Amino acid sequence: NKHLYFLLFKKRKRKHKELNQGESDLQVYHEKVRKVILEGSRALLDEGFTCGYFYSDKANEGSESVSRPSAGSRLADLCEMAKELPFATENEETSVQTVGEGANSTEHLDLFTRVTENNMDCSRLVTLMGEQYLLPPQCSFLLSDMSKMQPLLNYQKYDVIVLDPPWENKSVKRSNRYSFLPASQLKRIPVPGLSAPGCLVITWVTNRQKHLRFIREELYPHWSVEVLAEWLWVKITNSGEYVFPLDSPHKKPYEILVLGRYSGGKESSLRSSEKQEIPVPDQKLIVSVPSTLHSHKPSLADVLKEYVDPAAKCLELFARNLQPGWTSWGNEVLRPRHPNLSVTLGILS
Repeated sequence: NKHLYFLLFKKRKRKHKELNQGESDLQVYHEKVRKVILEGSRALLDEGFTCGYFYSDKANEGSESVSRPSAGSRLADLCEMAKELPFATENEETSVQTVGEGANSTEHLDLFTRVTENNMDCSRLVTLMGEQYLLPPQCSFLLSDMSKMQPLLNYQKYDVIVLDPPWENKSVKRSNRYSFLPASQLKRIPVPGLSAPGCLVITWVTNRQKHLRFIREELYPHWSVEVLAEWLWVKITNSGEYVFPLDSPHKKPYEILVLGRYSGGKESSLRSSEKQEIPVPDQKLIVSVPSTLHSHKPSLADVLKEYVDPAAKCLELFARNLQPGWTSWGNEVLRPRHPNLSVTLGILS
């Protein structure tokens, strides 16, 4: 019996060390991008120290995912209740509302069935549902889930669409920190209906290679989007170190962005051939200190200026905040204004 127990223990121990298919795929991908991350981020971090962006006092470093007070969950619950509301209209002109200049201009806003605009060239601090929100200049948003996207489809077409899906994974299920969406449900997002000819589509994805293959082989082809490049977001601390060891077998200090070009429809193909499209490089690095808000991504607005027209209309799907000049959609798109929220530092390569 002791001999049998020893054999079973030894067999289990050996099996535990073996990589499963997902881990093996991740290791292969990591070896492909490791040198790019190591060399590219090192040069940028050296420059960051020279400019005084980083400090060496580790005791003062911020956590990658500190909980802050927010109304995100309450907004998501309200969006769920709003499913029972009828659409205000199918008419493009009346499916949009503008925040006025008066102090009481937000009292009767319909946040769930209309796109809301701040057309002013300055930010507006408004009170909605008892919370204060800061609306950036020239921004617009729709607070809804996928069942109530029609007002957005009536609104306008976009030259840039950025998606930050709530990817499904085991840790999210266990922690119950935020909702997730099965990958197959992403096909329901009407990206072709929101895209202008030649629209640049960008999707944030975790390091799970199953999700990366799904985007490249299923999701983008389903939307008639041609893959152009993969970028990497490298996450560092305030002292200039990776948030996780670069070669950690469990968590990597980077995430992936998949960039593609919408090429669907005869009209889209014709117009795309008429205009000069700026080439998008592969393996570009975005190096930044993560926000204190959990899973919050750095803004891509400045990064994309090199590759899109200055007048490009930009949309963020599954957004968790508002951006100047952008349209944002999601069931947690509004965040209460808190003076102690940190700002993400971005360094680009």
